[in-house]
Formats: sequence, structure tokens, C-alpha cells
Amino acid sequence: MKTAYTGWTWLVNHKDNPKYEFEQFLKEMSDLRYDAVENFAFITDYFDNDAAQVKALLDKYHLEMANLYQHFSGDAEADYRKAEFYVDFMKKIGATYLNLQGVMWNDAPLERPADEKTIREYAQLSNRIGKLCKDNGCVACFHPHAQTPVFSAEQIELFLKYTDAELVGLCMDTAHTTIAGMDAPEAFAGYASRIVYVHLKDVAADHGEFAGRQMERFCPLGVGCVDFVGVVDALKAAGFDGVLCVELDRPLVCNYKSAMISRNYLHDVLGL
Repeated sequence: MKTAYTGWTWLVNHKDNPKYEFEQFLKEMSDLRYDAVENFAFITDYFDNDAAQVKALLDKYHLEMANLYQHFSGDAEADYRKAEFYVDFMKKIGATYLNLQGVMWNDAPLERPADEKTIREYAQLSNRIGKLCKDNGCVACFHPHAQTPVFSAEQIELFLKYTDAELVGLCMDTAHTTIAGMDAPEAFAGYASRIVYVHLKDVAADHGEFAGRQMERFCPLGVGCVDFVGVVDALKAAGFDGVLCVELDRPLVCNYKSAMISRNYLHDVLGL
């Protein structure tokens, strides 16, 4: 399995000089000996859609861009057109996976019942993008995520029901799985046949202080309560040999320190 790290927090928090921050991210991930990186697909905007600049930096630091991450907007045709552009960009920089996520809300209620109509629409769009990816040597995967229409076990099951397994895989996330009320190793074992990409992040124990703020529980690997040994064992049992990408929305101290804590855990505990 390859280890990767997500770089969007470098860029989002320092929009005044994104090219510098992207290179700093690559320097730090190379120093920590991650195999690959990922980023939000809108990194294309920061480099004026110039894939050659991105590829040159990746090569300079001997890193692979494993994945670009596309957020749906609610406009299926616009999202498909963006996917066409992103897939072309991915081919030029050597990326493999296009991660898809539903529209996120921040207004109450944060957890909502299954909206089958929206999930079917997402599935139809994902199938179209999945076909686009497959035709271009890439892989589409959908990320169940808090505060979006595909999050809970019921919602994931509906999404899988309406998507073609040959075209669309899952990017399961240990933290979102946990805050959705699932046992992470059991969920990863149950969905193993559809998992093509993995996000790893830990979740702090909840003693009632995170009501309505579940994503504030996210933390570096080994700091919280997720059973990563069980997750990796489930993936190995299913023959998964892809990318395990660490992502952390809110670094404990700084981006580098948090990435170091997780990298040490990957090496010392998981043997990766």
C-alpha cells in the first residue's frame, strides 16, 4: 500500500501565495517520506491550468499526485464539464483517482434522512464521470462525507445500489465512517469490494463536548479512538493494495507536525 497526504490545508489557509505553499507542502511530504499526495481539484486555478508546472514540482520532489478531489455543485452538467477538464489535467500530471463529494451544508439539521432523489442524481452523475475516467485510464471514487446527502450507512447503500461497480468506487474515510456511527473496521470490511481509495484520519473520543460539531473531533493518526489496525487488516484481507491517504482538516499545531505524527504512526504501528 502507498501512503499519501492531503495538501489542501496548506493552500486554503494561505491563498495569497498558493504556488509557494504548494511547493512547501511537497517539500514537507518528501521530507516525511510519504509516497504520494492529493489535493482539491481547484489547484488547477492556482497554476492557471498549467499542468506542466504542477508535474515539474511533483517530479522535483519525487512524489506522485495520487488524487484530485472534486466537489459537486448541484449543477450536474457543470460538474460533468469540470470533470472533463480535471481528467485531462490528471492525465498530464500522472494522477489516477478523481474523488467526488456531494454538496455540503452547514445549516441545521446537520444530519438528515436519506434523500433518495438526490442520491440517485449523484449516482447518475458519478456513473457518467466514472465512464469518463475509465475511458481515460483514471478511476472515479465517491467520498461519503458528513453534512452531505451521502454519509450514513443507509445513504451509502442507496448510492451503491444506483452506481455501476465497474465505473464508480468508494473513497471510505475512517473519521467520517466513525462519526456516522459505524465501526470503522466492520464498515471497511463490508464495503471492501467497492473501496478503491482510502482517507485516514483519527477521531477524538466524544464525552459530550462536540454536540453539533462532530468534525471538530478529527485529529492525527493514533491520537484518537479509531482502530486503524483493524481497518488495515480488513483492507489486506480483501486484497486492497492501493493508496492510504491521511487527511486532517484542523492541524493540532501546524500542518508539518500533524503530518509527522501520522507518518510516525503509519510506520511504527501499521508498518507502512
